Amino acid sequence: MSKNHTVIFTPSGRRGQFASGTKVLDAARSLGVDLDSVCGGRGICSKCQITPSFSDFPKHGLVSAPESLSEWNSVEARYDSIRGLPKGRRLGCQAMIEGDVVIDVPPESQVHKQVIRKRAEAREITIDPAIRLLFVEVEQPDMHKPSGDFERLQAALKAQWDVTATASLATLRGLQTTLRKGKWQVTCAYHVPSRQLLEIWPGYFEGPLYGLAVDLGSTTIAAHLCELASGEVLVSSGVMNPQIRFGEDLMSRVSYVMMNPGGDVEMTKAVRAAINSLIGEITVQAGIERDDIFELVLVANPIMHHLFLGLDPVELGQAPFALTVADAQSFAAREAGLELHREAQIYTLPCIAGHVGADAAAVALSEAPDRSEDLVLIVDVGTNAEILLGDKHGVLACSSPTGPAFEGAQISSGQRAAPGAIEHIRIGADKEPRFKLVGNEKWSDENGFEQAALATGITGICGSGIIEAIAEMRIRGIVDASGLIGSAEQTGSARCISDGRTNAYVIYAPKEGPKITVTNGDIRAIQLAKAALYAGARLLMDKRRVEKVDRVVLAGAFGAHISPKHAMVLGMIPDCPVEKVTSAGNAAGTGARIALLNLAARAEIESTVREIEKVETAIEPAFQEHFVSATNIPHATAPFAGLRKTTPLPDVNYNTKTGKRGRRRS
Repeated sequence: MSKNHTVIFTPSGRRGQFASGTKVLDAARSLGVDLDSVCGGRGICSKCQITPSFSDFPKHGLVSAPESLSEWNSVEARYDSIRGLPKGRRLGCQAMIEGDVVIDVPPESQVHKQVIRKRAEAREITIDPAIRLLFVEVEQPDMHKPSGDFERLQAALKAQWDVTATASLATLRGLQTTLRKGKWQVTCAYHVPSRQLLEIWPGYFEGPLYGLAVDLGSTTIAAHLCELASGEVLVSSGVMNPQIRFGEDLMSRVSYVMMNPGGDVEMTKAVRAAINSLIGEITVQAGIERDDIFELVLVANPIMHHLFLGLDPVELGQAPFALTVADAQSFAAREAGLELHREAQIYTLPCIAGHVGADAAAVALSEAPDRSEDLVLIVDVGTNAEILLGDKHGVLACSSPTGPAFEGAQISSGQRAAPGAIEHIRIGADKEPRFKLVGNEKWSDENGFEQAALATGITGICGSGIIEAIAEMRIRGIVDASGLIGSAEQTGSARCISDGRTNAYVIYAPKEGPKITVTNGDIRAIQLAKAALYAGARLLMDKRRVEKVDRVVLAGAFGAHISPKHAMVLGMIPDCPVEKVTSAGNAAGTGARIALLNLAARAEIESTVREIEKVETAIEPAFQEHFVSATNIPHATAPFAGLRKTTPLPDVNYNTKTGKRGRRRS
């Protein structure tokens, strides 16, 4: 009678009793230990590497000795001679239990590997993609037991991996050749949600396979190419959304569809062509083929979501803002005309409401406000800002139509954040500016700046630059609370020049070419954008019946570059300790990446969005009230006491109709 032995797996801590001769892989599977295997225990893939620990373990009450595992066998020796096994490692599918033993499963052998996020407060990503590689041995045909090759492949998958599989005609066309080339051993790319075989390779194939996480924004399209098994981001890139030519903001694009029959089809073609072009650029950078990409996860605001899917967005432009479909969608990439692997799949996250889209759902997945112990305000800053407020007791969401000013559009010297654009600016007590350019580490008053700037020139000012410029102008008394720029006489700075009926502030004046200035029109565009942002946040706070939040997270590619202090001075967000304002980078893109790399996360966010309370700013009377007060810098009525403790703001007034002509009031 075989003796049972205690086996303990680390780091999971799971333990069990197993008979002599039990393979470590079988023991791990019976206990639910996270030990990988593609080849099904045939000693081919090496995914099931384990490290036995040999020592006295008093806390476990056992001694783990070398003889607790069977001796090194010929399969391990062959693999070691060909590919090499790290010292102390064994193959879990070959090593058998012969005594009490403690076995460590290294990170690279875990099915659900974790990718650590750089920010300490952010979530880890557990790697468990929707596509699995399954190696199987298929019975050869027998004229006495007639059956199709695919039916025998299905039977092998069921017997060896307990999965039920289907395949398209395109995949079936090459099946017989593949089976015979692989001598009745093949590796299948199995898409778990659809139970479909996306590809079949002869013999053993271990990848890599790739996926794309795409954040389809109103102004820009960002994509991250990921290796599905490791979660590694190989390439991140982006392009401008070509739909801008149909309208800079979302409502203008809906209006275009209303006024131009077939306009939605036109915009759908444009955005799909842009994504295909972006895919081409990314694959060239990564040195892979389009056929290597098996899945794409996409997030977008509701109107971008509908236009990508080829759905009419008109109903989203008028109350009650009805979505054609709110739930997550999964379909073949070829249905959307995307040029990926012939069987590649697309997954779109669910939309939260008519004006709160899948991008907001992705932010919720990335930042998990529903798990927060403190009350967090998350603002995804963009052409259409998505705002989340909540904690573990509940989450509210809304969107706010900020327009494209934050992206550098509608700004006299504005441009996108490209090399040569001013992205940071500081104004001294003498009201003289210094600045940094995208792609240049030096400040404009440092030695070597001019030489470094020759490569790009000084071409304009991007979104983060205009935010900092206006906030710095407010701090130095160049602009008053209402948003008016003072004259040279009022401010004491020759950089304030006449600009028609108002004034402008000169940041940079080259010997030749146009000046880079901040005009009163620029300030007005930013005031309207930031007031919409603040009003949306304040509306959610009203619904939650709170006067302050514990912390603020600025999300979005643009939000990642905003200075918390300057955002507060401008009044973009409610008053909060500056140290409690952090950046999450492109949280929507991160949420898309989580959904790409973790199948369970899809079910999680599909459930979470149903619990989020949606607030429609367009029909809330209080939104307009908050908006009007928020046009002041930082605000007409809110005291911003916390901000003023650290950053005093001059009390100046440049409205000449009042007769005060810039006098400082005591």
